[in-house]
Amino acid sequence: QVQLVESGGGLVQPGGSLRLSCAASGSMLSVNVIGWYRQAPGKQRELVATITPGRNTDYIDSVKGRFTISRDNAKNTVYLQMNSLKPEDTAVYYCNRGRGFTPYPWGQGTQVTVSS
Repeated sequence: QVQLVESGGGLVQPGGSLRLSCAASGSMLSVNVIGWYRQAPGKQRELVATITPGRNTDYIDSVKGRFTISRDNAKNTVYLQMNSLKPEDTAVYYCNRGRGFTPYPWGQGTQVTVSS
């Protein structure tokens, strides 16, 4: 069973940066469309960015130009570089397969808090 482990979150001031990492057991990440999701308090989980095995990427409008998703297949890891962070980016961030694919069991996520 695939286990997903997210890390790299924290408390950062507006305008700051964080890099999130998503590691998985096995080698499943390299052959799947992987997405970063986030869930803010009282809101539904939303898909923020995706990356295909061919490294094609897609983002929701609110993070375009600020977030970058990437993957290192040798390390079986997917990253989310987040720059120019805003308070509205505050959420628990998760990784999993992209929309339309049966998700793996969700990991614990990593908390991102943007506040002065």
